[in-house]
Amino acid sequence: MPAAVNSTNPRPLTFILIGIPGLEDEELWISIPFCLIYVMALLGNSLLLYIIKSDPSFHEPMFFFLSMLAGNDIGMSTSTLPKMLSIFWLNCREINFSACLIQMFFVHSLSVVETGILVAMAYDRYIAICYPLRYTSILTNSLLGKISIIILIRAFITIFPLPFLVNRLQYCNTNIVLHSYCEHMALVKIACGDTRVNNIYGLILSLSITGFDLLFIASSYVMILRAVFHLPSKDARHKAFSTCGAHVCVILITYTPGIFSFLTHRFGQDSVPHHVHIFLANVYLLFPAMLNPLVYGVKTKQIRNRVLKLLSGANSYTWFCVYSLYRS
Repeated sequence: MPAAVNSTNPRPLTFILIGIPGLEDEELWISIPFCLIYVMALLGNSLLLYIIKSDPSFHEPMFFFLSMLAGNDIGMSTSTLPKMLSIFWLNCREINFSACLIQMFFVHSLSVVETGILVAMAYDRYIAICYPLRYTSILTNSLLGKISIIILIRAFITIFPLPFLVNRLQYCNTNIVLHSYCEHMALVKIACGDTRVNNIYGLILSLSITGFDLLFIASSYVMILRAVFHLPSKDARHKAFSTCGAHVCVILITYTPGIFSFLTHRFGQDSVPHHVHIFLANVYLLFPAMLNPLVYGVKTKQIRNRVLKLLSGANSYTWFCVYSLYRS
């Protein structure tokens, strides 16, 4: 395993991904829950996409954004997990320089898409509660298409410079990345020379996107709460709160590990062990992808009923097949 890069060739052909530094001996045991989480994320989000696409009653703005979230979660978990499992199971730690930059672009751009979708879902809930009679006339198919395009363009524009900023760096001393995937700051840390542009751009990017999105979501919910408390009956208020419950849970699931990981990475490097930071970075990418379909399956009555109907139909088909085999 190469540990150093020749100073005459400052850009390595490959990087070496360590995995979770300090926990190399436990990688097999760590890989088992990670693999299960990935499988559950794929199955849960695929089922969610199938239900939304196959049932016309789900063809409305709320479920449009939910299908975007499910597709994005599949992409985000798939951008890191297969390579991570190859590290844990096959000791395949090398990754081509260009492939590393591509992975970094998708990891960070899909993270920006994720938070953009949560902002769009907050706007959807604001319109649904504050302007219920105008809900469908405001959130038209044309507007939904424009919102989705804006979310994708914003992610592309903000993350597109990162591969070029990393490509300009020199790696004189080592090509060993102390991470389980190609994360921007993990690559910057092992570079030699001036990395101030990367550090400043990464910090501005994190603060501006997260700060703007959280501010918009908070503003939406302030107006939602104001509208809810003006509703005449307790039942109406409870119904309004219940429509936002799943979205609030998803916001907490997504932002809590992400903000904690950012704070430990930027300000708690001396007090927080490095393997804890890497573990949290993986939790930030994987756990929301697994939990989001579960939250919406439990909190959203229409989806819950549709899933139960599918499961009951599958059970009936299974018993029919068993009975047919027995009769034959």
